[in-house]
Amino acid sequence: MGLCKNISPLSLFCLMALALLLLPSHAQDSRQDYVNAHNAARQQVGVGPVTWDDTVAAYALEYAKSRVGDCNLVHSGGRYGENIAKSDGDLSGTQAVDLWVSEKPNYDHKSNSCTRQECRHYTQVVWSKSVRIGCAKVRCNNGGTFIGCNYDPPGNYAGQKPY
Repeated sequence: MGLCKNISPLSLFCLMALALLLLPSHAQDSRQDYVNAHNAARQQVGVGPVTWDDTVAAYALEYAKSRVGDCNLVHSGGRYGENIAKSDGDLSGTQAVDLWVSEKPNYDHKSNSCTRQECRHYTQVVWSKSVRIGCAKVRCNNGGTFIGCNYDPPGNYAGQKPY
C-alpha cells in the first residue's frame, strides 16, 4: 500500500469519485438521453412522447459531420425540423436540449408568439406532431462541439400552435 496506507476509506472513496468526475465522459449523449430530455419537456405541457428514428438520426449525423470544419450554426435546410447548438468546448446532448428548452419563458401560448427573445427552438422540442427524432454530436476541428436534432414531421409552422 505504500503511499495509501494512511488514507482513510472515506478519503479514498472521495478521491475516486473526484477522479471519475474529472474524466471525459460521453454520458448524456446516448439516443435515450436525447429522447428523455425531449420527453421531459413535452410531458410538462401534456404533449405525447417522441421516439428515436434511425433514418432521422442518420440525416442528423450526416449534416453534423458537414459542420466539423467550421462548427457554424447554419441550418441544413432539409426536410426535417431542426434544432442546432454549438459550444467552444464539450457540450452534451442533454445540455443542448436544455438550452432549447430554456427558451420556454419566452413563449406565450395564448398569443402563440415569442414574447421576448428566441423561443422557436423550444416550440420545436414540444411540437406535438413531431413524434420522431434523431440527433447527432460531433467534435469540430476547432475543439468545439456541434449538436443537431432533427424532427419528423417538422414543426414551427406559422399560425399553428405547438400543442
